[in-house]
Amino acid sequence: MPFTTSLSDVTPESYTGPLLIALLPQGPLPSSLAALDAKTAGAIARAYASGDFTGKRDETVLAYPAAGPSRVLLVGVGKEPTRAALRRGAGVGAKRARLLGAPTAALACPAEARAVVPVGEAFQALAEGAAQGSWYFGEMKRPPEDPKPPFISLEILRGDADAALAARGHEVGAAIGAGQLLARGVQVLPPNVLTPSRLAEVAGELAARHGMPCTVLDRAGLEREGMGAILAVGVGSAEEPRFVALEYRGGTGAPVVLIGKGITFDTGGISIKPAQSMEDMKYDMSGAAAVLGAFEAFGRLRPKLNVIGLIPSAENMPSGTAYRPADVVKTHFGKTIEVVNTDAEGRLLLADALSWARKYQPAAVVDIATLTGAIGIALGQVAGGVMGNDPAFVQEVIAAGQRAHERVWELPLWDEYRELIKSDIADVKNSGGRLAGSITAGWFLKEFVEGYSWAHLDVAATAYTDREDAALVKGPTGIGVRLFAELVLARAGA
Repeated sequence: MPFTTSLSDVTPESYTGPLLIALLPQGPLPSSLAALDAKTAGAIARAYASGDFTGKRDETVLAYPAAGPSRVLLVGVGKEPTRAALRRGAGVGAKRARLLGAPTAALACPAEARAVVPVGEAFQALAEGAAQGSWYFGEMKRPPEDPKPPFISLEILRGDADAALAARGHEVGAAIGAGQLLARGVQVLPPNVLTPSRLAEVAGELAARHGMPCTVLDRAGLEREGMGAILAVGVGSAEEPRFVALEYRGGTGAPVVLIGKGITFDTGGISIKPAQSMEDMKYDMSGAAAVLGAFEAFGRLRPKLNVIGLIPSAENMPSGTAYRPADVVKTHFGKTIEVVNTDAEGRLLLADALSWARKYQPAAVVDIATLTGAIGIALGQVAGGVMGNDPAFVQEVIAAGQRAHERVWELPLWDEYRELIKSDIADVKNSGGRLAGSITAGWFLKEFVEGYSWAHLDVAATAYTDREDAALVKGPTGIGVRLFAELVLARAGA
C-alpha cells in the first residue's frame, strides 16, 4: 500500500493515535505546545529539563505519556528551522515511525519551528520529507516471523497556519514526494528485473495513469531513426536498448525537455570495471528514474507548461558483439565519435537524446546522469555538478536546486577543455582522460546541443548513498525529482 500524507485540523493535544511527531527548534519548549505538554502530564517538559532533548538537528527523544497519543517523538530541527531543516526533520520522524512499527502517525510543526519559512513552502517541505523518510524496500525479502505493520499514512497537523496556503503547499509536497517514492522504487530494482524494456514499460504505465502520450523505440526503431550511439552501447547485451519519449501537455509554447540517462546496468563493457562495488552500477539509470519521478509529480499537479521527458536506455555488457575501444560510431546528430573507452557510455546515450530533443524546438533542455566518478572527487556526496551553454539558464537550474535542497555547483566549459576530446579519426572522442573528467564529459555533450538553452547535471555521487542516516536508508535517493519539479513549477508560475 503506497504511503500517503494528509492535512488535518486536529490539534496536537487532541490527537490520540499511535504516534505524534513534534518538530522542534533548538531552544526552550515552544509555548504553542504547552497544551500538549499538559495533556501528557509534563512528559515533554521533563525531556527538556533533563537535558535529553534540546532541539539540535536530528536529535530525538521518545516519550510515553499516560494520556493523549500512545507515544510522542520529539525531533530537533536545529537553530535555524529552514525549509531544508523542516524537510529533514519530517524525514527523521517518518523513518523513526516506520522503525517503531506505527501504521499511522501525526506530525506537528508548531509556529516556532516554521517561523522563518513561508507557510506554503513549509508544508510542502513537510510532505516531501515525510515521503522521503518513510521509504523502505523489502519486497524481495521473506517476511519476518514477527512483522511490524507498514507505515502507510501521516497526518500533518495544520495548527494556526493559513488553511489555503498550507493546503496548496501540502498538495505540491505530496505530489513531489510521490514522485520521489516512484523514482527510488525504480532505482532500487536489480538489473535482472529492471531491463531497458521493463524501464520502458514503467514509463508506459505512468503515461497511461496520467493520460500522457508515450513513444517507445525498440532496436528497429532506433536503427530507423539513426540513433547509432544508443545502439552501439546496447549491442553487446542480450537485452535490447530502448528510447522513451514522454509528453506532458499542460500549456502552450515551446516545451522544457528533461533527459535522463537510463543505463540499467553498467559493467563498463570491454573496458570492464573492477569487481569491487560493481553491484552499485544498477544505479546507473538514476537519471531516468528522476525523469519518471518528475513526470509522476507533473501528472498529479498539472502545471501549465509543456514538458517532454526523454529516456535513452541500454545495458552495457561485454560480449563477442560488444562495441570496442577504437570503434567509430555515427550519431543521430550526424557527428562521429571515436570510442576510446567503452565505460564512457552514458554520454553516448545522451548524445543521441540531446540531438533528438531538437524535434521539439524546446525552450530549454536539462539532462541528468550518473556520468562521472570525477564529480564525486570534486564535490563529494553533498552536491552535483552543473554545466551549460546559457549562463542565465544555468543559474535558473542552480536556484531550483537550492529550493529543493538538491544542490548543484557550476563547473566551467572553457574552450581549452575542448582540446582534450579532439579525435584524430572522428569528429570527437568519448573520453578526455582522468584530468577534468566531469568537464570534458560536459564538453562532449555540448557537441550535440544545437538551437536551445541547455544544462547538464552530473549526479554520480548523489544518486545513491552507501550509508544509513537519521532521515534516509542506505540506497537510492531519488535525486533530481525535487529539482526538476521546482524548475518546472517556477516556469509555470505555480
